Amino acid sequence: MSLFDLTACEQLAELASGRTTSVELTQACLAQIDAHDSQVGAFLHVDRAGALAAAERIDARRQAGQALGQLAGLPVAVKDVLCTQGMPTTCGSRMLEHFRPPYNATVVDRLHTADAVLIGKTNMDEFAMGGSTENSAFQATHNPWALDHTAGGSSGGAAACVAAGMVNLSIGSDTGGSIRQPAAHCGVTGLKPSYGRVSRYGLVAFASSLDQVGPLARTAEDVALLLGAVAGHDPRDSTSANRPADEYLAQIAQPLTGLRLGVVREHFAEGLDPAVQRSVREALTVYKSLGAQVSEISLPHSKYAVATYYVIAPSEASSNLARYDGVHYGYRTDEQAMLTELESQRARLEAAGDEQGLAELDSALVRMYRRSRAEGFGPEVKRRIMLGTYALSAGYYDAYYLKALKVRRLIRQDYDAAFRDVDLLVGPVSPTPAFRLGELTDDPLSMYLVDLYTASANLAGVAGLSLPCGQSNGLPIGLQLQAPPFAEARLLRAAHMFQQATDWHAQRPALCSSS
Repeated sequence: MSLFDLTACEQLAELASGRTTSVELTQACLAQIDAHDSQVGAFLHVDRAGALAAAERIDARRQAGQALGQLAGLPVAVKDVLCTQGMPTTCGSRMLEHFRPPYNATVVDRLHTADAVLIGKTNMDEFAMGGSTENSAFQATHNPWALDHTAGGSSGGAAACVAAGMVNLSIGSDTGGSIRQPAAHCGVTGLKPSYGRVSRYGLVAFASSLDQVGPLARTAEDVALLLGAVAGHDPRDSTSANRPADEYLAQIAQPLTGLRLGVVREHFAEGLDPAVQRSVREALTVYKSLGAQVSEISLPHSKYAVATYYVIAPSEASSNLARYDGVHYGYRTDEQAMLTELESQRARLEAAGDEQGLAELDSALVRMYRRSRAEGFGPEVKRRIMLGTYALSAGYYDAYYLKALKVRRLIRQDYDAAFRDVDLLVGPVSPTPAFRLGELTDDPLSMYLVDLYTASANLAGVAGLSLPCGQSNGLPIGLQLQAPPFAEARLLRAAHMFQQATDWHAQRPALCSSS
């Protein structure tokens, strides 16, 4: 069996036994990237030299008998929304194309402490705004299962690189489904932890009350391994929960006797693809065969989740992205070209005797702000900034933003009530399997509906996980499990329980057979 066929936990055992080295493993990952990433487009930056140097240091320490961290030489990819010192952090945007942070995100520091090998930064929708990784300013990411289909978003690169066997472990972020949806579309396992479980320090913010960093991998066991390395309190993040993380990997094989699963009634309504519904129902049959009790449960306000999300998230984005003005942060327009244009306009207005036009001519500073933002941001980011600015504007704040906050509270109360009766909630991740690239780019409302079953978990702050449970026409289908806040250990144990009884997580795209 080759290194490529092993899970991360199995690779860790090979490293510990001396049957392979971190350098060999890193070289294998780099070879896989070289072979396939020109087709997939998962990576924006590959730190070949840095990764090999880190692998050599870890191998030397292992040979010297020194203690190593829990990831001990395993390559990990990181979504390009997390700050990495001295390495590009672009957020998939021209606005940050040349940004090299002077510090690491806490998650990145914890990966280094765990002796991971940081292999590169993965592609994403610009500033994490999108559901297909087509909004990246640099390239679209293709689904390894069908290269003419989307990998999902916004963590499309993070999911695709795992599905294509480029790495076994990656880090993404989830604001409304951005880990779970691409995990479902790419046939891998992805976890959105509870809000506050993983530090957001050094995560470039989209919507601060919704964003959460989380792991993607082939198996729930590997997800547990990676979560254990990055979870925990961080005093630098004021939203970080001051409570210890569980021993996720050590607990994952513990049986869940008497597991109570609640099937979310509202997630099986009109618009759900029949193949997705069939695969989810079959997954429920597997759980029943394993002794789980399955009952129907209602989240009555979940029908408002997408509308609520698309008021709150753009409003927070409007505030967070105001700093990118070409002066404080981010791309700055060509000032000489701008000044030349201003002078040209002024000359025309003076020649025409247009006193009103001259009075309205913007100052050079305001003009520079406008041009910098117009040129630096892509169309989806501009759309969401405008939506959020409108929702926060005088006369509309109470009607939109304040009302959305009240509905958000009702959504959280639905979850609280449901978790009094069941241990986990279960349903589909996305209404359909992966759609074709370009299919929804001109229909933003349809694109927003890909978050139909995932956004409510972010609004409520609960944990959610996607795991493969079937296929339709060769495209993976994801099962979503949701747990109460800080019950990630239960979530991972239930996912592992399913994966011990099925082999959907072991399926690989045909692209990998050419490796």
